[in-house]
Amino acid sequence: MVFESVKKIAEADFPTRWGGFRIMGFEGVLPSTRPCEDGQKPGKSVEGLVALVMGDIHSAPPLVRIHSQCLTGDVFGSLRCDCRLQLELALRTIAAEGAGILLYEQQEGRGIGLMAKLKAYELQDQGLDTVEANVELGFAPDCREYELPAEALKMLGVPAVRLMTNNPEKVAALQAAGINVTERVSAEVEAHDSFGRYLRTKQEKMGHILDSVSEIDTLR
Repeated sequence: MVFESVKKIAEADFPTRWGGFRIMGFEGVLPSTRPCEDGQKPGKSVEGLVALVMGDIHSAPPLVRIHSQCLTGDVFGSLRCDCRLQLELALRTIAAEGAGILLYEQQEGRGIGLMAKLKAYELQDQGLDTVEANVELGFAPDCREYELPAEALKMLGVPAVRLMTNNPEKVAALQAAGINVTERVSAEVEAHDSFGRYLRTKQEKMGHILDSVSEIDTLR
């Protein structure tokens, strides 16, 4: 879905335990709500994205991570998923390189929203995997779109990136939007048995590139 407009809302200094960033807010206006937006009224919708930018992002393709919001993982430290571990890996790696961009999208639960995500958790406790739970609730396995990150990169003057991801769809989406992905950098984190099935499902049903699944199987 094409945005009617995208604009930068604000920018400020942002010190973190990984170092100093610039934090920027972007908003994109869509002509209608996305099919997966649970409980949203028909009509135009606004999507938000936060960019954390460190160092020189123009001399060479910078390291970029597109991270989807995960309240349960990023804030509460859930080990049902690897989201917080990936977020911290990205920030740590950007800091180590001295330059890079974290694009944080408001796409909770792979785009289905927080309450629907909690319903999916309930179904997972009853035996469904993360893909089956989304489908049972009437959603696609993955409702995320990546047009807004691509537009933010263009506004930042970044035509090419090294993308930190295990998800080939993110690479394809950026390439389709006109952002050249010069390298895919792995976003794999330490294997935990608590999210072993989650990773296995992402590998087997969603095509994610993961070596840690076999490591988890070895630990069993």
